[in-house]
Amino acid sequence: MPRFALLLTTVIWGATFPATKAALEQIPPLSFTFLRFLLGAALVGAWFLLIKRRLHCGREVLVASAVATVFLFLGYTLQTVGLQYTSASNSAFLTALYVIFVPLLLKRFGGRSLIATAIAVAGLWLLVKPSAAMNVGDLLTLGCAVAFAAHIVCLERFTRVFDAPSLLAWQMAAMTLLFIPITWWEQAPASAFAPTGVLLIALLITGGLATGAFAVQMWAQQVVPAQQVALVFASEPAYAAWLSWYFLGETLDLQGWIGSALILSAVIIGALEPRTKSQPPSAAIPQTA
Repeated sequence: MPRFALLLTTVIWGATFPATKAALEQIPPLSFTFLRFLLGAALVGAWFLLIKRRLHCGREVLVASAVATVFLFLGYTLQTVGLQYTSASNSAFLTALYVIFVPLLLKRFGGRSLIATAIAVAGLWLLVKPSAAMNVGDLLTLGCAVAFAAHIVCLERFTRVFDAPSLLAWQMAAMTLLFIPITWWEQAPASAFAPTGVLLIALLITGGLATGAFAVQMWAQQVVPAQQVALVFASEPAYAAWLSWYFLGETLDLQGWIGSALILSAVIIGALEPRTKSQPPSAAIPQTA
């Protein structure tokens, strides 16, 4: 059930690509990112108030949230800045390379996992057709993939020790605060924030549905190994390509369909891998000075 839930959340992550692309015709990228996290933080806060759930604010929870937020913030920032210097296809491919970095960070190398990862990377290459030439944008995006991988690893460890909803709430609040000065630096005109239909729908998907997907991810990572989570999330570019093809009329050739099929095959192969024994919760908390 958790793996199936992750697969459904990946559809939502994929939907954020065409939604964001449509919204960016009106509003700069970092300002839009601020709005989506502001909405997400507001929804999570409203959920806590509605069900009268206790928000844990002990030192350990705050430190864990801060560590996870650093990697999440770096991931979004490096991806957004890198996209200014590289193509969308390179960005999509390099970002999804967290499917490689997660097992590297965890030093988990099962035979089935290695095969699934290789198939996924081959499928990603066929789907997004990245350029072989590397530039500064590609290097920044590669850093983004490492940051997202580290975030997935953090969630596996922290959600098994601390209250997952509280971790979610603190991360959403911290991301909103971190993007405030960046939004000011971007200096978007007031017209960029006009509540048009396109912007509102994009915020509903990225700030509403994607926040729910993030919550499901944190719930699932309490039982699903991080390398399997990364493999499931590698299907995100495939869903994004399909949704962009259906809703935005973008082309998807035979090579793209084959690539997306390979990605989904890799997800199925990886999901069948025996559950990895995880460390005891006490050993899963990184040392913080």
